[in-house]
Amino acid sequence: MSMKHLERALDGQNHWWKYLITIVVGFIGGAFIGALPLEGVKAYKVAQGGGVLHGNPSNPADFAAYGIDSNLGLFLMMLPFLFALLFVALLAKALHKRKFSEIVNGREKIRWSRFFSAFGLWAVLIGTYTVIDYSMHPDNFTVRFDAAVFIPLVAISLLIIPFQTTFEEFLLRGYMAQGVAALTKNRLLVIIIMGVLFGLMHSLNPEVKEFGFAMAMSQYIFFGLLFGLITTLDDGIETTMGAHAANNIFLSIFVTNKASALQTAALLEQHEVSPVRDLVSLIAIGVLFTAVLAWKYKWNFGVINQKVVSPVDKAIDDYISEIQA
Repeated sequence: MSMKHLERALDGQNHWWKYLITIVVGFIGGAFIGALPLEGVKAYKVAQGGGVLHGNPSNPADFAAYGIDSNLGLFLMMLPFLFALLFVALLAKALHKRKFSEIVNGREKIRWSRFFSAFGLWAVLIGTYTVIDYSMHPDNFTVRFDAAVFIPLVAISLLIIPFQTTFEEFLLRGYMAQGVAALTKNRLLVIIIMGVLFGLMHSLNPEVKEFGFAMAMSQYIFFGLLFGLITTLDDGIETTMGAHAANNIFLSIFVTNKASALQTAALLEQHEVSPVRDLVSLIAIGVLFTAVLAWKYKWNFGVINQKVVSPVDKAIDDYISEIQA
């Protein structure tokens, strides 16, 4: 199979300053602009109430501490990712001459069937684990359902969370992965570097403070390495876009805890969290998820060792090999 995703970056448009501008102006600038509505609402609530009202202010995602409705807080918290995605995509198009779909998979069209297949599979796997966990430890959960709050939560989660997860996939395993590939020509290095960066990108999440840097990073970096592997095998980020969206939407709607970055009116509130058990379950889900998709799409794990080369260079190498043979 001719690989296209990482190879798309081998077009002479990879000057370091283009990445610097896109990341600083697109990512940081876009996120800053997108955060203004949330900061404005927080400032208004603080001024109105004379300070933090209640809740757990040590968790920045606990908007109840400011008297902000959890659904509104979730929507406002996700807005920066929407703006950042828009800004990064526009700058990548202007500076690197790469369309959105070309950063997604190096092609002219996005393979949406892969997105939805991965979304459904990950949702089934994490849903099955949650049912088993609840069945085994019912005392560790509180079931809560308020239709007036829950139904809007479902709508908001489905509407806005995919922008957050798509931004992370687009920036790291799409745009930046292509840049690293153009520099190193090594797929394994791309997987490792992007996996570590994915973990560090979440180092300020409340889970890190609650469970410790090493344990929290183990989960995030495994997640990053797994999705980096899948992106390499599938030659694009559609499957990880789908799985990432399903993961965060599911947690937003169905399971939350006091240390979660998603402080929502989820159906289940978990009282005690075992980070070790969560890591083991994540590994199990990840391995099963990869195995099913590898069977479905007939992935060739040997591509991990293939050098990232342009189509022209590959044709030359193949021609030389044919002559030498």
